[in-house]
Amino acid sequence: MNHNTPRVRAIIVGGGIGGLTTALCLHRAGLEVEVHEATREVRPLGVGINLLPHSVRVLRELGLQSALSGSGIETAELIYVNKFGQHIWQEPRGIAAGYAVPQYSIHRGELQMILYRAAQSVLPVGSIHTGSTLLGFTEDAGGVTAEFTGRDSGHTTHVRGDILIAADGIHSTVRHMFYPDEGPPRYSGRMLWRATTERAPFLGGRSMVWAGHDSQKFVCYPISADAMRSGRALVNWIAELRVPMELTPSRTDWNRRVEKDVFRAPFQSWNFGWLNVPELIDQAEAVYEFPMVDRDPVPRWTHGRVTLLGDAAHPMYPVGSNGASQAILDAEELGRQFASAPSPQAALELYEAVRLPPTAAIVLANRKGGPDRVLQLAEERAPDGFDDICKVIPREELEAIAQSYKQTAGFDRETVNRKVS
Repeated sequence: MNHNTPRVRAIIVGGGIGGLTTALCLHRAGLEVEVHEATREVRPLGVGINLLPHSVRVLRELGLQSALSGSGIETAELIYVNKFGQHIWQEPRGIAAGYAVPQYSIHRGELQMILYRAAQSVLPVGSIHTGSTLLGFTEDAGGVTAEFTGRDSGHTTHVRGDILIAADGIHSTVRHMFYPDEGPPRYSGRMLWRATTERAPFLGGRSMVWAGHDSQKFVCYPISADAMRSGRALVNWIAELRVPMELTPSRTDWNRRVEKDVFRAPFQSWNFGWLNVPELIDQAEAVYEFPMVDRDPVPRWTHGRVTLLGDAAHPMYPVGSNGASQAILDAEELGRQFASAPSPQAALELYEAVRLPPTAAIVLANRKGGPDRVLQLAEERAPDGFDDICKVIPREELEAIAQSYKQTAGFDRETVNRKVS
């Protein structure tokens, strides 16, 4: 944009990973930024997530790699095994795979706090508002007026900006205004139970493990550099079972603490020697239940001066470790467009043109299992186990599944390294 014109003022709805990364990227592009987060306090909540190299590249450019290294684990390998613990596919990840930047496994809350502290350090005091819930917005030829209510005070405020970015999650208020008949998120028929357990490191201490098949799966990986420094591993894990329901679970049940007896029994025999799944489950302090849901891709994110970002734009199944990474890529692209587009509206439209098609493709690929498809193939072709996986699934087929998903999600090594250089 012409830098002789007044600074563009951006209102960001949502102070999660997508919203805070957007604040940093737009600030770097020269915009004036204001963030409104509905929760009263930004705190390190949640469990573990993965940051794939394409998103780590963005965070490194924002000056955050040392903070990531200090908090998370540099993932070294990904391993798929069947329900007996037999190896189906194993591949190096991050630096070990020849990427110019690492892949990190990190506590979601720790990542959010890294982004929050970074935003506080560069944005003017008073730019981040907590306990501020969006009620709605109006748009005119000169800009956008957003209406917020204070969570504690109940007072309504009107905020004026040139653009509004909705990074307000899968239950996005703005998306609902754009698509009022969309209904609740689309339930997959599978339920997730998530927790963390501290234990001795398994394998090399930097491995991600995917075990099982479509109807029963267990995923785990270490997420804490502090634990590693003390010779321990804080393991993030997800147990998944097919639990058919005619209706999506109610919103109030979406992140609720449950007893382990709800899901533990089917995993009781999953002791692989090198990984004891029942022990991981039993030693967790608290387990949270979460339905696996997404939404259908929509034809447009941008309407005039307002657009969607992250889970508000493209909520996807947690397959392939991609949700947070795609929100970070959204933020980078938005910043890139505002650095050169002729107008705010043009920047939002160009951002959508670049980001909507690939994220829609990832949503649909994740519904088909993404790279996790190898688990189901092994279950279908060798339900009683195998002596040689290559006689069950040829190596070329395994490689093709892994590489195809990397290309769909934009983190194949050549693409990432080219952008780094």
